[in-house]
Amino acid sequence: MTSRFGDRLEGVFHASGRLCVGIDPHRFLLDAWGLPDTAAGAESFGLTVVEATAGRAGIVKPQIAFYERFGAAGYQALEQVLGAARSAGLLVIGDVKRGEIGTSMEAYGEAWLTPGHPLEVDAMTVNPYLGFGSFQSTFDYAEANGKGAFVLTATSNPEGRTVQLAADPATNRSVARSIADSIGDWNLSHTPGAGFGSIGAVIGATLDLDEFGLADATSVGERTVVMPVLAPGFGHQGARVEDATKIYGAATAGVIVSESRSILGGGPAGLAGTVERTADNVRTAIG
Repeated sequence: MTSRFGDRLEGVFHASGRLCVGIDPHRFLLDAWGLPDTAAGAESFGLTVVEATAGRAGIVKPQIAFYERFGAAGYQALEQVLGAARSAGLLVIGDVKRGEIGTSMEAYGEAWLTPGHPLEVDAMTVNPYLGFGSFQSTFDYAEANGKGAFVLTATSNPEGRTVQLAADPATNRSVARSIADSIGDWNLSHTPGAGFGSIGAVIGATLDLDEFGLADATSVGERTVVMPVLAPGFGHQGARVEDATKIYGAATAGVIVSESRSILGGGPAGLAGTVERTADNVRTAIG
């Protein structure tokens, strides 16, 4: 029987902590690392991050755009990075932010969540603004294959505020809260007993959760079902991991601390040490 993504995520928390290391081969980082701004450079970058993370943290998050920009060669490089991450036993979150309807969304799910596929990841990020219901078949596919998804819920970019803070006419709550409630409902109906759900939310660490109506967004019924929270914004963007419990409150139980440039910016030479220190800081701050 295929193990649930939520169960595996909980296991990673216990074994390796909550740190998620971004794999973001920006042009300026490739240059700083002495690598060419090519697919081969992005592949070398990604493989170095995987090697530095393995045994020190448990989760990586490749940003697909930085590979996609190189076309077919970029995808071939990404396949090598994803394969290395899987072989190293890391949990892989593909930051793909896909959002579609019908068979198009099904195809995205098959591309990223199929076991044995060259682009296989453990979970993918998805964009809900074509309607939460458009993910039903993708979530079903994920559940059947031990995979997960993270739904963009409240993001730190200022352009997103207008939509995310708007009142949902069906609930008179913010759109962000309505999305979180839909995630909670799905997890409640698909999680046996208590534990971690397999569908999570992306909620930026630089936000005021009260403003978005998310302060108690993990309340999903009488059973305790933890909603995973992919939490970008720590490190380079200004949020402090020491403040995580203050930022996320009851949702802290499911928080994945995502850091990229604050770890990658120091270059490859000291990368393993930076990952290890950051992971230790996260364990000290949250557990």
